[in-house]
Amino acid sequence: MSKRKPKKAAPARKRADAAEELRKSLAGQKKAELVNVLLELAQADRGVLRQLTARFDVVAAPDELVAATRQAIADATDFDERDINRNFDYDYEAYREVKRNLNRLIASGQLRPAMQLSMELMKAGSHQVEMSDEGMMTADIEDCLSVVLRTLKNCNLPADEVIAWCSAMLDNDRVGFIAKEQLQSLRTHFQTAAR
Repeated sequence: MSKRKPKKAAPARKRADAAEELRKSLAGQKKAELVNVLLELAQADRGVLRQLTARFDVVAAPDELVAATRQAIADATDFDERDINRNFDYDYEAYREVKRNLNRLIASGQLRPAMQLSMELMKAGSHQVEMSDEGMMTADIEDCLSVVLRTLKNCNLPADEVIAWCSAMLDNDRVGFIAKEQLQSLRTHFQTAAR
């Protein structure tokens, strides 16, 4: 008896047809209506807000950027307590938003707020790594922190401030390995320079 070949999936075609119908409907709308709909979607879903902000390179005032980064850190490091010791899903896009915002803060001369937000990321992120099975988000956290670490290497902040920040970052790492070498190296660099 021969095996029956499965029918081709109709749902993908239906989705394509629905998308085409939506495209036609949207093309007929006024610009102001489309803007209003996008804003409503962004207000209802932080993921949509992040996507639109990144896509259109929206630059916020420093205070708003700090608040948006703090929210992105919360979203990125969030996990369900029921998934402890598993490889749970996490918000990759929120981590990308944290990195973008840290870059924007630094570019606008806001290094100290970026350092404070990095500390918050280390606390929450290392807790997320600790609660996961394999700590797959470690690279995302280190990628975000690298923005601040690179800037601090050539900054003009007082050496004791950078040394204290590096020590606090290392102390707040619950797993003891997130950006450890980079933080120790930066601390040593400033300790040597302070002598």
